[in-house]
Amino acid sequence: MFDPPKDTDQSDWANPLRYSWLLVAVVLVYIGGTFLLRWRENRNFDQEMERKAATKKAEEDRRIVELMGGNRFEILAFYAAPAAIRVGEAAQLCYGVSNAASVRLDPPVESLWPSYNRCLKVSPRKDTTYTLTAEDGQGHTKTATAVVRVR
Repeated sequence: MFDPPKDTDQSDWANPLRYSWLLVAVVLVYIGGTFLLRWRENRNFDQEMERKAATKKAEEDRRIVELMGGNRFEILAFYAAPAAIRVGEAAQLCYGVSNAASVRLDPPVESLWPSYNRCLKVSPRKDTTYTLTAEDGQGHTKTATAVVRVR
């Protein structure tokens, strides 16, 4: 019957579906770029923190090695705790050496080996002076003494 007249002068911009995909694409590119930039910044920050932590750990490790004698041949510690006991009681005889090939104790108590920190149980019946002798690979020796008094 009667058809309404068609408007042929209608602009392409009048239909929003034709150009809305462009707006969506711009928004997605913006969001994606923002996420990418933040991810890179976070990654760089994490890498910097890991580098600082590694540097700090290396410095702490170097300090600990130096406290343990570094590359020097030394008796780090040799002592009795407690230094005075009663008959029948026991004391701890503790020693620490760095870069030693062997250690020995006089009077002998038990088998010893080089260690940064080791304690032995001793129960002398009279005042006893213990002598620790450490030897490095070149034949150099160092000695230290510790006394356990018996009351």
